[in-house]
Order: sequence, then structure tokens, then C-alpha cells
Amino acid sequence: MITLKFYGHACFTVTHKNTTLLFDPFFTGNPANPASPDEVNCNYILVSHGHGDHLGDTIAIAKRTGATVIGTAELAALVEQQNCANISMHLGGKRSFDFGYVRITPAFHGAGIPGGHAAGFIVSFFGKTLYFAGDTALFGDMALLGRLEKIDYALLPIGDNYTMGPDDAVEAVKLLQPQAVIPMHYNTWPVIAQSPEAFKEKITAMNIPVHIMNPGESMEL
Repeated sequence: MITLKFYGHACFTVTHKNTTLLFDPFFTGNPANPASPDEVNCNYILVSHGHGDHLGDTIAIAKRTGATVIGTAELAALVEQQNCANISMHLGGKRSFDFGYVRITPAFHGAGIPGGHAAGFIVSFFGKTLYFAGDTALFGDMALLGRLEKIDYALLPIGDNYTMGPDDAVEAVKLLQPQAVIPMHYNTWPVIAQSPEAFKEKITAMNIPVHIMNPGESMEL
């Protein structure tokens, strides 16, 4: 059994038995997050970029749990300065892990750290493939990602202003052709307020299910 849990904004965990991956752990200061960073345990932390609402509590959680941070070389160097275990990867790279593999994908967004790149992740996790897009604009090579990987769940930002909005996310789904979609990065603040129900209606018309997750909710993959 694989469990996906949403903590608001772009923060998720995915768990199978004793292995948990944590994505973009923005707990402290997140008005949409119902949990404390001290409550979360994980083996790996995947960080898409260095903005505070994504890097978030990475260092504190990594130090407390001993989790390994996975990210671009610049981000890995940043957490290494704080004596956190890390694995340095970069755009286009793919690496095997005990749970499957991680492919780092481009994301069109600011890096939040000098010399860095924003990124997304395609993760094969005990047989399920998740695409965590990170903060990104719509880009045509999402079609290539959809050809390279058979994506079971696409976690896509829909908030607009800082990332693609709902209409562009609909186009992203057409390019990626995932089996299911989970919207993220919306309604944390008024500037990214959106209706996930309206987004869902457009995607459902394409015969692709959309799972709207409220902060604190879990679902089985």
C-alpha cells in the first residue's frame, strides 16, 4: 500500500511501509499547513528549489530525522553547509534508489539560490510513477516527459501568478497524459486563489480523474 498525504501548498509525503519521501517541506509559516515539522518523519526530502515556501523546514527536518536531501547540485551544496546528508543531482539526471528511481526534470521558475535551477521530479516509488512538477510555467517538453515516463499521478501547480494557472495546467495534462492529476500550489494566499473544482471539471472532461486533496488528507495510490 502506498499512501500520499498533502500538507498544503506543495508539500506532500508518499509512504510505503517504512519508506517515506517528503516533498518541499513548507510547514513553518504556511497558513495552509495543519502540521508541525516536528511531527513529520521521512527517509528522503526532495526539494524543488530554494524559495522559502519550498525549501521551508528542510534543514531542521533533515537534522532531526537523518533524512537525505535530494536536489540539484546547488541546493545539495546549500544543505551540506548545514551538515545535512544529501544527494546531488541535476536536470535530466536519473538515479536509482531502494524505492525505485528519481529523475530530475526542468521547471521554468526562479531557483531561489545563486547559480541554481528550479526543478521538478519524476519518481518511481515501489511501482507507481509520480510527476511532482514543482513551481513551473507550462512548457512544451512536458510532452517529452509524458513519452519518457508512464506517469500515474501528476502533481501540478494551478495557482497562477508565480506558476502556471488552471488553463495552462489543463494544457500540461494534455501533454503529459497522466493516469490521474492532483492540483497543488493554490489558495495558500489570496494572490494564488483558484477553484480546484473548476479545474477538475475541465480535466474530467478529458476522462482523466482529478483528486482534490485538502491539507491534512491522505489517499491510497
